[in-house]
Formats: sequence, structure tokens, C-alpha cells
Amino acid sequence: MKNLVILGGGYGGMRMLQRLLPNNLPENVQITLVDRVPYHCLKTEFYALAAGTISDHHIRVTFPEHPRLQVMYGEVTSIDLDTKLVHIQDQDPISYDDLVIGLGCEDKYHNVPGAKEFTYGIQSIDSSRRTYHTLNNLGPGSTVAIVGAGLSGVELASELYESRPDLKIKLFDRGQHILSAFPERLSTYVENWFHKNNIEVINNSNITKVEENVLYNNDEPITCDVIVWTAGIQPVKVVRDLNVEKDPSGRVVLTKQHNLPNDEHVYVVGDSASLPHAPSAQLAEGQAEQIVQVLIKRWNGEEPPTEFPPIKLKGILGSLGKKHGFGLVAERPLTGRVPRLLKSGVLWMYKYHNG
Repeated sequence: MKNLVILGGGYGGMRMLQRLLPNNLPENVQITLVDRVPYHCLKTEFYALAAGTISDHHIRVTFPEHPRLQVMYGEVTSIDLDTKLVHIQDQDPISYDDLVIGLGCEDKYHNVPGAKEFTYGIQSIDSSRRTYHTLNNLGPGSTVAIVGAGLSGVELASELYESRPDLKIKLFDRGQHILSAFPERLSTYVENWFHKNNIEVINNSNITKVEENVLYNNDEPITCDVIVWTAGIQPVKVVRDLNVEKDPSGRVVLTKQHNLPNDEHVYVVGDSASLPHAPSAQLAEGQAEQIVQVLIKRWNGEEPPTEFPPIKLKGILGSLGKKHGFGLVAERPLTGRVPRLLKSGVLWMYKYHNG
């Protein structure tokens, strides 16, 4: 019996399970899924969990059940590609015939002293829970600094305003406009929304150091009660420790079949894979669809496709609280209630009708 080991039950790992189970898994293949928690987490909604506008239960999706699916809970500590073993903290190692690495990402601190020690994050379910407890235990009038004004920082700031309008929220952005990856029209709309709701946007910021309750912007100290870091991501340490080819961002370089160039049995899906687009749930799912095709061909002794069509991304949707939003759909900028309703609909479809 061959063992397909999937590390991480995120968007990529979950999509693979949905495509292989129940009817596309060969009789001689079993799946071992390894994750920290016993359910799939809707990572795109971690900002709302941290802000306190949704409960933990709202962002859980149960893993599929199948006689040849074993779900193991634990922390992956290392991967030995030579011996085909995955080491898990306080457990026996797992051997694999095929391996899919989908362990996600973690915060990147850009060598800013004190950033890792004195800030909170929303990159994992555990860190989001810690951030939630800290933010919602603050007294009225407390100051919260959010470093990074990409999609995560913007959604966290707006959702926190909705949850705790009594807080003073400061959003630090290194550019002249927030959401630099979006058209200027969207950036301006979001900045105006923040201004209207008294969320302070600090452009052209350069965080040089972090101390406990003190953020240094261009070397000027700013006292804060809580500092949340949303200023970039990197592959998890397990992936960073792998002796394989990586791109300048530290993501693993892959073949067109999404496996390591020198090992057709090891695949990487999601945030740690070097792909033409920025990491996203959509990208991980599209990649997972192609990996499943490759695996099935190879299990059947057939050659996998030499080329895949580019993964098409449908767009990006962001929320500004529960009633307003913004987005790019088919390259068309959207603002107001429509993108917020679209995002709610996409989330509902994913949670209750995916696969």
C-alpha cells in the first residue's frame, strides 16, 4: 500500500482531499494528513477572529472521512528527503511514498529588532486566538498599532473598528498609499473610509525597532498598548530548512508538475511554492487541482501532463467591516456593499458546498 502524506490541511491540502476522495483514490493508495488542529481553518477569516467579530467555530471546516484517510495531529519538525521520513514532535516519524508539503507561511519580520518578540500576528489559528484575547481585553481608549497595510492589515483594522470602536487604531504603511497592489481608486476609497471612521493611516512609515508597547517609526518612538504585525510572510521554518532550490523570497522552486526538480515524489502546494502570483487561497486550490492530476497519472504508470494552463484567479475581495468592501473581479474595481456581499457569498459557498 502506497502512502501519500499531505502536510497541512490548508486550502491546498483540503482541495486535494476533496478531489481524491471518495472515488478517485486508487485501491493501493492511502492518505495520511498531518495538521496541528483536527479541522480545516478558513485562514482568510483570521482577521475577523482576531478582531472578535466572529467565533472560533465559524472558521472551522471538518476534514473528509474515508477508510483510507488517516488524520494525525501534531507539529511537523523536519523532513528528511533522503530517507523519506517526516518527523513530528513527540511522535514516531512517518514514512511516505509521495509527499505534499502544504504547511503554509509565517510572519516575516524583515530583521526589525524586537518585532518577533513584541508583536502579535494572525498567520495561524493559535496566533489569531492570542491576538483576539489580547485585543479584546484592552481597556477603552487603548491604542492599537497595525504594521502593514496590505489586505490583512486593512481587513483587521476595519474589523477591529467594528468590534471595538472605542479603540484608537493606527495603521502603518511603508508606501504613499495603502493597498499598493490594488488600483489607486480602491486605495483611495479605503483610505477615505478609514478617515471617515477615525482610523489613522500613517504612510511612508519605516519601522526600525519594536520594544514592549513601543513602536519606532523612522526611529521616532510611538507608545502603543498592542502591536499587530501584518507586514509580510515567509515559508515556515521546516521549509526554510530544506536543502532545495528556492527563489529570492525563500519559496521552493518546482517543475511544471509542482514537484521538486530532482524528486518527482515530493510536491509543494500553497504559500511555500514559487509561483507567478502572490500566495493566496485561490492559487493553492488551483495548484492542488493540478497536483491531483499528476499524482493520478503517475499512480497509473502514465506520463503526467507536460504543461498546464495558467491558474486563473477570479479576483480579490476585501472587507471593511460587515457592510462595506472592495475588490478586483475580472480586473474591474468594485467598492461598497457589492464586494462585501460577494465575499460573504463566496465564504458561504466554500464552507457549505465546496466539493
